Amino acid sequence: MDNPKRKSKIPLRLTIQIFFLLLIFFVKWGKEIGISFFNDISLHAICPFGGVESIFTYVTSGTLIRQVQNSAVVLMFAGFGLSLLFGPVFCGWMCPLGTVQELLGKIGRKLLGKQYNAMIPGKADKMLRFLRYSVMALVIYNTAVTARLIFQAYDPYFALFNMFTNEVAITAYLVLGVVLFSSLITERPFCKYACPYGALLGMFNLIRVFRVSRKPESCVLCKLCDKRCPMNIAVSSHSAIRNHQCISCLECTSENACPKPDTVNLELVFKKNENSIKEEKTA
Repeated sequence: MDNPKRKSKIPLRLTIQIFFLLLIFFVKWGKEIGISFFNDISLHAICPFGGVESIFTYVTSGTLIRQVQNSAVVLMFAGFGLSLLFGPVFCGWMCPLGTVQELLGKIGRKLLGKQYNAMIPGKADKMLRFLRYSVMALVIYNTAVTARLIFQAYDPYFALFNMFTNEVAITAYLVLGVVLFSSLITERPFCKYACPYGALLGMFNLIRVFRVSRKPESCVLCKLCDKRCPMNIAVSSHSAIRNHQCISCLECTSENACPKPDTVNLELVFKKNENSIKEEKTA
């Protein structure tokens, strides 16, 4: 029996994703198309990872890295606060590059069918998922040492929204090309394997206040939650999702995928702990 809650024509998450995608587009190109409101806003001003990259420089010298603005630091702390509460919602709901990868993934799914998202061997996939932590460490270390935005020369997000300008390095275009092509083969490849900001926010999945939880007693093991997860997390195998790759998209929940009401939900960690204790006592 289908969940009656899944009737909306335009999913809320997709609406929010498109909003942020258009927002970034207008921030970059608004002036060129006559929208004066965005004249004084730069992409660096609204990039929370710029705040992360500037932490060491600010602590040691009291200044931010050139190009990074105070607003990026504010957004960095806002991102940390949201992640502490709900996990990496920035990745699942706001990141424009993540949205573009997902939209390309819809095309890839139609072109490849069952082969989509299944071409990378399981062992290789598991190993590659930790690569983004190496990227994060390299970016933060080299940025701290040089006091320059080193990652900009490789950043597919920067290349995507600065296309056809003289600001983008050829290496960034190459990385962007690989990401866009790979998105037709596997879902969110940059998010899974290389995003330094996603790696940082993913750590909050271990301590977040609200967590995606599954009630084994009402689960029918249909694995629809697994199929809907863009990060290929086996939701049906866990009572609580602590996976470092979870992007808090909520696609696996009873609101979106699970056919059993109130089975897969976003819950307080304390509430889930209470449920686990009750299950242990009755086992």
